Amino acid sequence: MRNEKYIIQDLLEKYTNRQINEDEYRQLLSLIREYESVDDVELFMDKDWKDLEEHPFSVSQSEALYQRIIKDPSYIQQKRGKQIGLWRWAISAAAVIAMVLISTLMYKKEQVKIPLTGKVEQQRLISPGGNKATITLANGEQIVLSENQNGIVIDDEQLTYNDGTVLGVPQGSSATLTQTITTPKGGTYQITLSDGTKVWLNAATSLTYSAHMGTSKKRLVKLDGEAYFEVAKDIKKPFVVESKNQTVEVLGTHFNINSYSEESISRTTLLEGSVKVNNTLLEPNQQVVLHGNKTQILNVDAERMIAWKNGKFIFKSESLESIMLKISRWYDVEVIYKGDFSDKVFTGSISRYDDISEILDKISFTKAAKFKIEGRRIIVMP
Repeated sequence: MRNEKYIIQDLLEKYTNRQINEDEYRQLLSLIREYESVDDVELFMDKDWKDLEEHPFSVSQSEALYQRIIKDPSYIQQKRGKQIGLWRWAISAAAVIAMVLISTLMYKKEQVKIPLTGKVEQQRLISPGGNKATITLANGEQIVLSENQNGIVIDDEQLTYNDGTVLGVPQGSSATLTQTITTPKGGTYQITLSDGTKVWLNAATSLTYSAHMGTSKKRLVKLDGEAYFEVAKDIKKPFVVESKNQTVEVLGTHFNINSYSEESISRTTLLEGSVKVNNTLLEPNQQVVLHGNKTQILNVDAERMIAWKNGKFIFKSESLESIMLKISRWYDVEVIYKGDFSDKVFTGSISRYDDISEILDKISFTKAAKFKIEGRRIIVMP
């Protein structure tokens, strides 16, 4: 029989790669509950787990979850006749056990499910956002873009989807004509501008651009919301993004702008190349934060800042209010607070394509807040 050490390591690796099936999952739970397997779990963590860039919970949240797990009657029953020896690595192992027992909430529908045991009261499911956008032409005509497509291409002659399907809308002859693409709450879309620049729009975002950017004298766009840019290089013609209280100028680079008109703070994060924000030059993995007349430069993990583009929510010591604002935009819901949660912060990651109750249930497991779903309203309670 294969050494148990290698079995548990294989199962944990399958779990972290989301390739585990139901039988393997039950086997993993059984092995983790056995005292003799603790060292093997710890070895795995030392070798692989600590190298992971994303963790589902902070240490404090893991400790709270761990305490709930070991007090569960079914868990205690399986430990009958043995002293629970997990205390010596509780803080580190909590992340693994909590991931196994709790983060199955992030699994796809065909994988094993664990009954939700958090504090989410719900009336019905609220599905995540998807591909939704509208283009407003220079003459005021509006085109609702297909939800079965994920991107649109602008050129001097016509509009096409990413797969080559033609919308058949004439662009006109004037290089000064502008168009606006808008995503609603719960919407996202990708657009390729006529100069080859690619832009990904987050929910509740609008981008105004020239329909003939490739031939116009100036590459200027205006943004309200959040967007990730991969700018086509043109040393003779800088690319300029205007948003609330800031102007970003680039030649060719990758960057993200979060600048919603209803928020007091704007953030521009550079991933590749260089950008100038209000005459402040950024380097890769730097972020400029504008708050009123104050400007702050931060060193950040730039990839984490565009997690939304890659289908994830990733939070690092982020306030509950900030998290719920992102959730409200993506799921198109209203959030109502019944108490003060200004001191609550969370660290973790989860798919943006899970049902909203799964995200809320994960937060509620920490006992920092409870949630009630009423229609499209989320009530946050202490």
